[in-house]
Amino acid sequence: MPLRNIVVIFLAMLGAIVCYRTASRNRHVGTLAQAMNLVVEHYVDEVDDRQLFEGAMVGMIDKLDSNSKYTPPDDLPQFQEAIDQEFPGIGIIVELDAAAKRLRIKSPIPKLPAFRAGLKRGDIILRIDGHDTLNKSLQECTKLIRGEEGSKVKLHVRRQGETELLEFEVEREKIPIESVKGDRHNAAGEWVFTLQDQPRIGYLRIVTFGERTVDELHAALETFGPGAKEIDGLILDLRGNPGGLLTAGVGVCDAFLDKGVIVSTRGRGKVELESHKAKPDLAVPKTLPLVVLVDTYSASASEIVAACLQDHHRATIIGQRTYGKGTVQKVYMLEGNKSALRLTFATYWRPNNKDIHKRKGAKETDDWGVRPDEGQEVVVTKELREQLLEARLNRDLDVIEGVAQAAPAPPATEVLPPKEPIQQPNGEENSSSPPIPTPEPDPDEINPAAVHKPPPVDPQLKRAIEFLAENLNAKAGE
Repeated sequence: MPLRNIVVIFLAMLGAIVCYRTASRNRHVGTLAQAMNLVVEHYVDEVDDRQLFEGAMVGMIDKLDSNSKYTPPDDLPQFQEAIDQEFPGIGIIVELDAAAKRLRIKSPIPKLPAFRAGLKRGDIILRIDGHDTLNKSLQECTKLIRGEEGSKVKLHVRRQGETELLEFEVEREKIPIESVKGDRHNAAGEWVFTLQDQPRIGYLRIVTFGERTVDELHAALETFGPGAKEIDGLILDLRGNPGGLLTAGVGVCDAFLDKGVIVSTRGRGKVELESHKAKPDLAVPKTLPLVVLVDTYSASASEIVAACLQDHHRATIIGQRTYGKGTVQKVYMLEGNKSALRLTFATYWRPNNKDIHKRKGAKETDDWGVRPDEGQEVVVTKELREQLLEARLNRDLDVIEGVAQAAPAPPATEVLPPKEPIQQPNGEENSSSPPIPTPEPDPDEINPAAVHKPPPVDPQLKRAIEFLAENLNAKAGE
């Protein structure tokens, strides 16, 4: 008997069993199996059973809400990488070179295999393990570069100023996906968590909320010394952060609070499911002035942090109103952990007992999202935001290029995984990313002429610095 017939019979049997047990709720399962059987048997073209099944799953889940998703087996590895905050590779940011129609290195990441091997910004990758990169897509090249941890990849590279091609063999390692970043890198390739022009002001960028975010946060805070005595104030930049793990958002809040409710979740009928509360210990003194920067792309766990610290008067919120994503998903592993279902099962509520989720049809006057504190709204246009993103990326890459590199060896190249929401299998996850761009753009073309032009002024960051200065001057005058 053909495999497709076995699949359809199995689905029909499963549908019959489910219908028998919960007929009132799932009376359509049998019809679904019947429809699939009709398509397989009578559609004009041959139909792949798996594609038909996955199409049905996607269509069903997409009818629920924008944050409930079905993840098929082919997408599960990337899904898991986002959870674990790591992937096997060589640690390099790449893009497609429009002129060469090949892969170009944007930058090797400090201290990782490609960086240690001697790969440099601007190198053109001609071949990956013998495969010509001409006219290959970014995704195709990425698959070739990646592989099992401990295995090696051979790259042939053309470098500007070199007459001969360079050949490198790079061993793949587990590449960490950083979620907490600073203002710049030092000579050792480590993040510096203070502003270059304001060394007494701490600056932490949280770009996503994953498994290691809380540990990364505490490690960054420890660089300020015991009691954070080496800084006078701290800026927590959550702009463009699409969210991630609910537990990570709770952990970030807990670093700055020693009591009180951080966030609660409610299920059907607004019945409270869980209330997360702060523990007594603190990562930094409560007296340390704290500013949280947010914008219209700050969502999910970002909003949990901003709302919590605002309601407890622990931080001043500066920037623009947040996205308004206040639903919580749970991830269920299917087919023996081969695929996954992310399902919205609750909403989260801020300490002041308000739901910040922006529902369909919501008006600007409705109470959703997290608004900046009174007098602290700083609007940034779309055009300026794009300029600031480009300047931020170029600044990071320029600093990386200035780091002393190890003796030349094989270069490495590989794309960091796309910005996906962080989810926890069979656990709670504070929302998938909103349908908006993130502050860490996917690799595209960078205008070389723009790399060294003066960066635009960031009005939101400028306001945060001014606020902290005003706060410190007021304290000094007391």
